[in-house]
Amino acid sequence: MTSGPPTTTAFARLHHGDEPLLLPNAWDHASAAAFAAEGFPAVGTTSLAVAAAAGVPDGASVTRDETLGLALTLGRGPFLLSVDAEGGFAQDPDTVGEFARQLFAVGAVGINLEDGTGPAALHAAKIAAVRRAAPTLFVNARTDTHWLRDGDERDTLRRLDAYQQAGADCVFVPGLTDPARIGRLVDRLDVPLNILYSPAGPSLPHLADLGVRRVSLGSLPYRRALGAAVETAVAIRAGREPHGTAPSYEDVQTFASASLGQCSRAT
Repeated sequence: MTSGPPTTTAFARLHHGDEPLLLPNAWDHASAAAFAAEGFPAVGTTSLAVAAAAGVPDGASVTRDETLGLALTLGRGPFLLSVDAEGGFAQDPDTVGEFARQLFAVGAVGINLEDGTGPAALHAAKIAAVRRAAPTLFVNARTDTHWLRDGDERDTLRRLDAYQQAGADCVFVPGLTDPARIGRLVDRLDVPLNILYSPAGPSLPHLADLGVRRVSLGSLPYRRALGAAVETAVAIRAGREPHGTAPSYEDVQTFASASLGQCSRAT
């Protein structure tokens, strides 16, 4: 038995359209506003950028306050917001549920929860607690069987089955890039499959043909932005003109002053 009916918000409906939801992941207000200005209806956050900004490792479960603070900054923007919450920043399911309720209260419409290949039963309990605490918050349940382990198919499916039963609205398998394995998972699932885009993996049209309903960019935009910043400084130091596209000062001012008065929790 699942912990409740599927979520039916505007964000949930983006997972059932004609094309997969391509979700860019922002790290501050300007990056989120820039994505929205390009027509992306929804924006995610990336835990790597939150951790890097705080000077701590990603996945260490120490950026709860920073994650909530970013959600507070972005949650009333003119886009739908999904928050990367690592493993919920707690082991106790009810504590994770309370954090999800706080994210929803500041405007988030979705949450990404990762199992870190810990006990599947514990992660399922966290998912169920989130559904109780914030019933309309869209739960994207991530398993790290391909990210941190060898990608055993039976273990992956066992975990995803448990997360579906606990009430996940979507399941996420970062690190999975093999088209045949992706197709087999899509055929076995009752909820949409989320794949992390990889330059070495299938293209967005190929993922769409395989039946993938959500494609996340993860930390890739942040890492590319960081790389571009360093390349710019190095080029100028070497007497070269930096290349690449950069928004103007006025463009960034526009992003910074973008209206935050629109409530993102449209139904």
